[in-house]
Amino acid sequence: MNVTASLTLFISVGLIFIIGLLVSKASDNKSSFIEEYYLGGRQLGGFVLAMTMTATYGSASSFIGGPGVAYNEGLGWVLLSVTQVATGYFTLMILGKRFAIIAKKYKAITMVDFLKERYQSKWVVFLSSFSIIIFLFSAMAAQWIGGGRLIESITGLSYHSALLIFVITVSLYVTFGGFRAVTLTDSIQGSIMLIGTIILLVSIIISGGGISPIMADLQSENPNLITPYGAEGSLTPQYVSSFWILVGVGVVALPQIVVRAMSYKNTKAFHRALIIGTLVVGVIMLNMHLIGVFARPILPGIEVADTVIPLITLEVLPAWLAGIVLAAPLAAIMSTVDSLLLLVSSTIVKDIYINYIQPETSRKKVRTLSMSVTAILGVIVYLIAINPPDLIIWLNLYTIGGLESAFIWPVVMGIYWKNGNKHGAIAALIFGFISYILLQAFYPNPFGMHTVVTSICISLIAYIVASKVIPVQLSPSFEKRV
Repeated sequence: MNVTASLTLFISVGLIFIIGLLVSKASDNKSSFIEEYYLGGRQLGGFVLAMTMTATYGSASSFIGGPGVAYNEGLGWVLLSVTQVATGYFTLMILGKRFAIIAKKYKAITMVDFLKERYQSKWVVFLSSFSIIIFLFSAMAAQWIGGGRLIESITGLSYHSALLIFVITVSLYVTFGGFRAVTLTDSIQGSIMLIGTIILLVSIIISGGGISPIMADLQSENPNLITPYGAEGSLTPQYVSSFWILVGVGVVALPQIVVRAMSYKNTKAFHRALIIGTLVVGVIMLNMHLIGVFARPILPGIEVADTVIPLITLEVLPAWLAGIVLAAPLAAIMSTVDSLLLLVSSTIVKDIYINYIQPETSRKKVRTLSMSVTAILGVIVYLIAINPPDLIIWLNLYTIGGLESAFIWPVVMGIYWKNGNKHGAIAALIFGFISYILLQAFYPNPFGMHTVVTSICISLIAYIVASKVIPVQLSPSFEKRV
């Protein structure tokens, strides 16, 4: 156990925990509890919004799994990972802004709120909520596992002890602090991530004798490590292009990203957030994946890819600084899982319970129910994460693809095609959801592309055909507000 590194890491986590609790008290007397707890009262400024989107965009797969795959595949995985940044934020600029404007007119708190108002169908609400709950449990489990493994590798504690520490810390400050606590602590976490990745990359380059010797070592070991095609030539143009859809264009359909776009104070704050966020995410993604590749000559033969980042950090930095720098990937994991916890909690409380079970619920009961559901979800995901898979990145990417397959056309066509209706949305949700799960299980990566491409094509066809075959009168509220 590295006592110094562990101490500095836990101090950083402790500070985040305290900030979360303080914010929970400060946000006690805001507008409506639902809007405050799940959207921070829609009052996020540009910098806070940028950093919370950055921290949410980064995750266990970006800071633990991604660099681990880059360690195995080489610079090809760096190229694949970095190209998502411009695509993702360009998509948010075009689609995310329009979605956020319409969502504000609907007074929507969640993505499902938007779908409910747009399509006027309880089946759209139920199917959307079901999809979110199913896929995001996998995503949350990946984050719990990433946090547990990181603390385990630094402290020497058992995986189960490390996981328990991580779960208790995150669950408490999300349960009591809500969205405002999450976003303000995300600002701190995003800053830690940016500074930490720069320090670590520079230290690795110095330790390796410079970029040229590192590249020479990689080439001598396997020339494919410095090509766009991966160590085994598996990163084909078709796969890389389809991956841009998965982690770039498709992010507009991810509920955890969309809810950020709904929470900004004004248009100026949104534009500032996009610029700052694009630059910060670009630097972080490039640095973290380069770190994974450059670590290979310094620490060859690492068997568990998910341990690359903590091992190389402890190798090239003084122990006290390693603990602080490793707060960066831990911050990414914490900020992603807290966002997912709130998202699933809001789906259960706002989209199902308040909309269809008890619309006249008192503020006090809503507050109690929201906190209770969030805490229970944390416990359930902890139980799922007790027996972790070998590589968490694939679990996370599976979740992203599933959500995009289900939601991208009900959201995009719901904004831009007035003839799209509830039948189209229901068909797209069902066919996108089922086709993605079946293809992943029995015929993954058809035509050499990621499964998500085929699934979203099937979902689009289902949306258009069902809307044309079973037309309905468009919701008057949509005609008025768009």
